[in-house]
Amino acid sequence: MRNLLITLCLPLGFGCSQIMNTPSADPAVEQSNQGAQLATSQRKVSAPVNHDNMFQSGLAQQTNYTKSTPPMHKNINHYVRGIMQDMVENLQYVNDKTPLAVSSFVFLDDDYSNGSLLGNQIAESFMHELHNFGVPVIDFKTTDYVRVTQTGDFVFSRDYLELDPEQNFQYVLAGTLVSHQGGVLVNARIVGLTSKAVVGSAQGFLPQSVIDALNGNYRTDGIMLKQASE
Repeated sequence: MRNLLITLCLPLGFGCSQIMNTPSADPAVEQSNQGAQLATSQRKVSAPVNHDNMFQSGLAQQTNYTKSTPPMHKNINHYVRGIMQDMVENLQYVNDKTPLAVSSFVFLDDDYSNGSLLGNQIAESFMHELHNFGVPVIDFKTTDYVRVTQTGDFVFSRDYLELDPEQNFQYVLAGTLVSHQGGVLVNARIVGLTSKAVVGSAQGFLPQSVIDALNGNYRTDGIMLKQASE
């Protein structure tokens, strides 16, 4: 009986000694296991999202609010285009079959035989706009030849003796100018040469800043010089 008890106690004691002699777990391993459990318990991280488009749109909006847009520089052509659009709305008898000429605009309180750089440029702008609208434009200042000189080759002339007295146009676009506070008023109309009837009219305003930007100039020895005002 005694031998039986000793035999049963030997395995029990051996197991206890194995538990006591087992070395403690590595702290680094335990910390790693805890970190893995914590990561597993947390919500899964979604895939990265491309925010380039959102950033670009946001940057564009921010730019619009924080960065001032440079002012648009409008010249005479811009205002003549608006006057031409108003004239087309009430234009009569003039179409793609009726040739038309354009004369210089003159100041209302001046001699109608005196032109100016402003009046001539307005006429040039109207010629371009009429052509864009499909109206045939006759440039009566064109000669029948090209004059070749040492300073250039010329086909235009303001000498009526060099121009054809017979011109193929029935209507002419003309107008007057009036100095006004802050700019110049423009009165434009299309008149029939035979009937003297007004078949289209429009009015507009040129700011003084736009007029001041139109400067006469000439060159001497490659240097740009402003033309002295009369």
